[in-house]
Amino acid sequence: MATVRRSSRTGALAAVAATGALALVVGCGGSDDSVTGGGKKDGKVVITVGLYGVMGFKETGLLEQYEKENPGVEIKAEVAGDEQTYYTALQTRLAAGKGLKDIQGIEIGRAKEIVDTQADKFADFSDVPGTDHFLPWKQSQITTEEGKVLGLGTDIGPMAVCYRKDYFEQAGLPTDRDEVAKLWEGDWKKYVEVGRTFKKDFKGGDVAFMDAASGLFNAMVFGYPEQYYNAQGELIYDKNPAVKEAWNLAADAAEDGLTAKLRQFQPGWDPGLANGTFATAVCPAWMLGHIGEKAGEANKGKWDVAKAPKGANWGGSFLGVMEQSPVKEEAKKLAAWLTAPEQQAHIFKKQGSVPSSQKALESPEVKDITSEYFGNAPIGEIFGAAAQAIPDKQVLGRKDGTIKDTFSQGLTLIEQQGTARDEAWETTAERIEKAVG
Repeated sequence: MATVRRSSRTGALAAVAATGALALVVGCGGSDDSVTGGGKKDGKVVITVGLYGVMGFKETGLLEQYEKENPGVEIKAEVAGDEQTYYTALQTRLAAGKGLKDIQGIEIGRAKEIVDTQADKFADFSDVPGTDHFLPWKQSQITTEEGKVLGLGTDIGPMAVCYRKDYFEQAGLPTDRDEVAKLWEGDWKKYVEVGRTFKKDFKGGDVAFMDAASGLFNAMVFGYPEQYYNAQGELIYDKNPAVKEAWNLAADAAEDGLTAKLRQFQPGWDPGLANGTFATAVCPAWMLGHIGEKAGEANKGKWDVAKAPKGANWGGSFLGVMEQSPVKEEAKKLAAWLTAPEQQAHIFKKQGSVPSSQKALESPEVKDITSEYFGNAPIGEIFGAAAQAIPDKQVLGRKDGTIKDTFSQGLTLIEQQGTARDEAWETTAERIEKAVG
């Protein structure tokens, strides 16, 4: 079996959190006076690429490989460490119509806004051959009502639960990943019940069952086709029973003292991993690299991965090409190559980003991948199966990322300040209305 390396997948966090205020000038090609950064120079096609976090194209050598296989092409990539900073700059450059890269990364939480408000700025991929290998719902997220495909899918975020085997043993719970999965199979309420058992029986000191109520909330909400908006683009978070159910169960966990009172990827969470202050974390595939890096070598082999109670998708990205790029066709060809099944499998093997390509997911190269850090867990098998359990319909909204962050902040009021859940909900609703209104 192939083994995946540890690597931080902060690029897929997107609206989750800022992993560092890295104020890079992203999306600017050469100078801000140019429409896009690429072109043809000295007999070569120069393609500029704007990325964020650790999307894997640069880190795993794919850009360099493409240049070697296509000696007439030169790729210039800029990578911002923080997706929020990146997207703010991208919005500014889209509005100005200048300073854009030929290829721009698009995080899933921004896809609907791009589709609704910026479709004319992006090239159409619907006529590109060999791009029919994606999961059925993935490309629909970046496609207009008229059928214009504004980008090609990179990774996705199928869910699992990462857990500390040593802590489970100290609480008298099973440690085998299959037995652990059976504890909460089919229902997130069972996961919280396991947490209550853990809290009662754990013999190892001050350790919380889960890191954050917001992680549980996100996992539950993302398991439904409709979340914060309906298919007509109407805001429904306050009427959607899935959101209220997730809120109440996450609030139960917070009020019962089952969480470490943290927010994922916010101050305190990384030290919590390093110091072992919590026993479980709801983890999309891209989070494994971050956990491994921040928990460190001292905790290698203590973590494992078990199937989540229900299927859900948290995160993922796309590559789009600017309509006015002087090397538009060459850039579309590069984007198609970078998101092809073979390259998606390569990135998963190297850093654990799960392919959005159905063909890649079904390949032995993906199915056979294990994680040495997580006790040789068969992550290709676990996350491949989790990807198939994601609802076929995924309704996105313009401000999904903003709303998700606001709910996380609202749950923190319960965890850290002891705010009553109804009061925290009202505060959260007021903040959402202000942010999206």
